[in-house]
Amino acid sequence: MKEVIVIGGGPAGMMAAIAAKNENNNVTIIEKNEKLGKKLYITGKGRCNITNYKDISEFFPQINRNEKFMYSAFYSFSNMDILNLLNEYGLEYKVERGDRVFPSSDKSSDVIKTFKKILNDKQINLIFDEDIRYIEKADDIFKLYSKNNSFSCDYLVIATGGNSYKSTGSTGDGYKFAKNFGIEVTDIYPGLVGLNLNSSIHKELSGVNLKNVEVTLNKNGKPYKKEFGEALFTHFGISGPTILSLSSLIYPKEKCSLSIDLKPGLNYNQLDDRINRDFNKYINKDIENGLKDLLIKSLIKPILELSNIPRDKKINQITKEERHRLIKNIKGLEFNINDIRDFNEAIITRGGVEVKEIDSSTMESKKIKNLYFVGEVIDVDAFTGGYNLQIAYSTGFLAGSNIKDDCNDN
Repeated sequence: MKEVIVIGGGPAGMMAAIAAKNENNNVTIIEKNEKLGKKLYITGKGRCNITNYKDISEFFPQINRNEKFMYSAFYSFSNMDILNLLNEYGLEYKVERGDRVFPSSDKSSDVIKTFKKILNDKQINLIFDEDIRYIEKADDIFKLYSKNNSFSCDYLVIATGGNSYKSTGSTGDGYKFAKNFGIEVTDIYPGLVGLNLNSSIHKELSGVNLKNVEVTLNKNGKPYKKEFGEALFTHFGISGPTILSLSSLIYPKEKCSLSIDLKPGLNYNQLDDRINRDFNKYINKDIENGLKDLLIKSLIKPILELSNIPRDKKINQITKEERHRLIKNIKGLEFNINDIRDFNEAIITRGGVEVKEIDSSTMESKKIKNLYFVGEVIDVDAFTGGYNLQIAYSTGFLAGSNIKDDCNDN
């Protein structure tokens, strides 16, 4: 029986351990925190967006970088496989808007409890509060050193996560381990994170949540990518599901802007007709009152300011030119982006261990035999919707299932 150590007790590490145990190995997870799944606990605002219910073939367009690298992993262990596994151990789930899958209880802790059940059932060893500082390999044996202890194994899986939400233990350890073995690591950036805006208006709008809007990311003055859904103005700029996804396409200091269509269900002429109807209804009122049926109250003042229309101007005095300026801003509220927020607020890390260094059919390092990399530590990331967690499960399973007891028996 071979000794397998998995560094990291997140979703990728737990799945790697489960799959490796299924291959009759003695498996140990070493976790630097006091418990498993610390980052998993806060995903989906504490509800845990387990995965997505779409067909696995539809996952690839949702991957921002290196989607082809994921073919073997996704088809070896799909979204249905993780749901079946968790359900087998008692977790009930539900499918919501966008095919996002959540535990029926809306508690991420129930997902972690289910993983613990599986690990206990498989008799996987768990070691907590051990921060591995250094790794070396000699005579086909990996030696791992923490501040006070050392460990050894035949196979090693690096599942240390990325560099985001450092309070959960994701502090970039895996990149350091990879570099020490001479394995290339690409530049890393915050992903799925809010945006700093170069605007005074966003401060007025802080706390305003926009629903059913279409947000366009512009690069070099041209539309680059669109997202439909919610956006939330904050003290620093803007966040929310649409913004988080678009943020993964922006690099620090890159010059970009956002355009928000507040009424994507109406084209320009339809919106013009709607405004004319409202204006006729409130013909003798101030324009501020005439927009209350169309826009939420907190948006009216900034939209009128941008359109250079006094709030107390009577509707019967509004010119055609002013009305068209108004429509232009409702259909395209523009903001220049200063920068993306930092790693302390990022949900994921973009970049990581270079995929060319890893065998995509096994997750094994091409340079160092019996060394595997899984999950967020790899240079693969996706948009929101449960896809990043599925990357973790799938790469973890693929690595673990390829650690077979007879691999090195001669």
